[in-house]
Amino acid sequence: QVQLVESGGGLVRPGESLRLSCAASGISIGIYTMGWYRQAPGSQRERVATITTAGGTNYADSVKGRFTISRDNAKTSVYLQMNSLKPEDTAVYFCNADRVVPKAIYWGQGTQVTVSS
Repeated sequence: QVQLVESGGGLVRPGESLRLSCAASGISIGIYTMGWYRQAPGSQRERVATITTAGGTNYADSVKGRFTISRDNAKTSVYLQMNSLKPEDTAVYFCNADRVVPKAIYWGQGTQVTVSS
């Protein structure tokens, strides 16, 4: 059974930092592109950052320069370091594992991030 479990969310003030973690079990994340997505109330889920099997990264324009995605295949974990947080970063953050061939996509349950003064 595949599980992606996010942790590290919480309530912070603008300008502060959080580090999200995603622990995977039941899959070898080394063969998956891993990503973080978020969904704010009343909005569609959007891609925040992805990291390929080769370590290539891609970020949404809104988080470039502030967020950093990383992976530790040995620990089957993916991380999202979020700095200089803004109120508009408030959302539920989801971990994602995506494999092209054969196609497989997995999602975690999400962790809430709230940025408010």
